[in-house]
Amino acid sequence: MRFGFHVELRRFGLSILALAFLSLARAAPFAYVPNERSGTVSVIDTTSDRVVATIKTGGKPRGIAATPDGRRLYVSDQPGGALVVVDLAAREVSERIAVGKSPEGVGISRDGAWIAVAVEENNSVSLIRAAAPRDATSVRVGGQNPEHVVFSPDGRWLYVSAEDGAAVDVIDVAKRSAVKSIKVGERPRGIGFLPDGSRAYVAAENSDRVYVIDCGRAEVIAVIAAGKRANGIAVRPDGKVVFVSNGGDASVSAIDVTATVPVGQRPWNMALTPDGKKLYVANGRSNSVSVIDAEGMTPLRDIPVGEAPWGVVVR
Repeated sequence: MRFGFHVELRRFGLSILALAFLSLARAAPFAYVPNERSGTVSVIDTTSDRVVATIKTGGKPRGIAATPDGRRLYVSDQPGGALVVVDLAAREVSERIAVGKSPEGVGISRDGAWIAVAVEENNSVSLIRAAAPRDATSVRVGGQNPEHVVFSPDGRWLYVSAEDGAAVDVIDVAKRSAVKSIKVGERPRGIGFLPDGSRAYVAAENSDRVYVIDCGRAEVIAVIAAGKRANGIAVRPDGKVVFVSNGGDASVSAIDVTATVPVGQRPWNMALTPDGKKLYVANGRSNSVSVIDAEGMTPLRDIPVGEAPWGVVVR
């Protein structure tokens, strides 16, 4: 009886420690930055804004997404034709999943059930069930060299932008097929949805514009001037501000707020902290991440990371 009591006590103690660790991990979100020339992912503590770890992925990491529970990262390895799975507790690669030639952007549905990978040279999107990652469906899209894949908040639709084209392909996730193409400006890049899914914002790099899509009608309802070579999009959690990175101007603009903030060279993809207070911007040619006060629209600091950072995800 005494032995059993000690075993149960030990198990109870381990459970408490596990819960404490989980609470600590969730207390301060981390920003994860894929560095395509370094073959690494930089881990930034968003409280101190310091790089606290570097995860070796190898290859050329580009697109990145994190599971809602913060346990795994999914990172595309372009030359390896694989989706790299990173165990965030161990901060090391746990699995590599073949997806096709030259994978780029990675997206994950809000419930974590689906993962999407834009596969550039196949002109397709690989749709993967998180519960069965090796049972993927390849969906052909109209755009050439697809780059970004973003799920609508309800997980019903997947919007896909393509490097060579002037449209956004819409995939019906349940049907696993492309059902519509929405015309936008040339070379669409980043995509972001309002929290209620009513609108989508698409940056068109060669048009220096952001295209606003009514998602119910699946058509453009407004075009907004942005900076030179607009590409990344991030939407504040309250939906009141949409940020666009301007690759040719080394700046970030806020739509509906008259402010532009200088950042590093070739600002690329971005991510906000869950509370919407900080914006993290990957600067591809400065090998840094710029941190912006997303409420006051003021620069806070630049964080050195690996070579050629491509994007950011915060979890």
